[in-house]
Amino acid sequence: MDIILLERIEKLGTIGDVVTVKDGYARNFLLPNKKALRANEANKKVFEANRERLEQENAEKRGEAETAGGKIDGVEIVLIRASSNAGQLYGSVSVRDIVNGLEEKGHSVDKKQVILGAPIKTIGMFDVTVALHPEVHVTVKANVARSDDEAELQSQGVDVIAQLFADEQKEIEEASGDNTRDPELEPGEIPADMLEDATAEKIAEEAQEEAAADTAEEAPAPAAEDAAPAEEAATEDDKSED
Repeated sequence: MDIILLERIEKLGTIGDVVTVKDGYARNFLLPNKKALRANEANKKVFEANRERLEQENAEKRGEAETAGGKIDGVEIVLIRASSNAGQLYGSVSVRDIVNGLEEKGHSVDKKQVILGAPIKTIGMFDVTVALHPEVHVTVKANVARSDDEAELQSQGVDVIAQLFADEQKEIEEASGDNTRDPELEPGEIPADMLEDATAEKIAEEAQEEAAADTAEEAPAPAAEDAAPAEEAATEDDKSED
């Protein structure tokens, strides 16, 4: 469908541009929200007759948005939420939560102006875009934490999730009594000194086994001649008994 834009639409054009969009996008969003007109001859004449007024109104709205944006841009809102030890939220942070957080800071925005690609599901610092006007976008920071102390750490640039993981690893090592592991080793890697000791021990064992085998081979076997007289003596004794 061909339409006439009544305001700047990202990736489409600016006010007065005639563009082609999918029918569903035009019918379900652009036309009902008065962001565009069908590009027929009648509407083109209406637009041209009102272009100057529309452009002036747009400029005024843009100026108001820029003024409001100067106050909101960079604002940090703290959202305290429960989460697992891995930082996964029991629930999520939505657009409404962002709007409520800004209102608590004294900034009124419409939920349609908050651009959140997907709900926030972990603790951390997140940049959220607020479109105050088609040509004025600002960024606010959502500080999602389990406590005010954690929120303060995140404000200072601390990666709380990484710290949680490091603390958990430390607890595991302390519980297992392994406090001497070289931090430069990869998981499962054997220290060089232990490897050398194990190798030396194996070599010593093999040397002992070889020595024992050599000793067994050198031991003299019973002589066949010594066994023969004993057998003859036994035969004579048997005859005398007869």
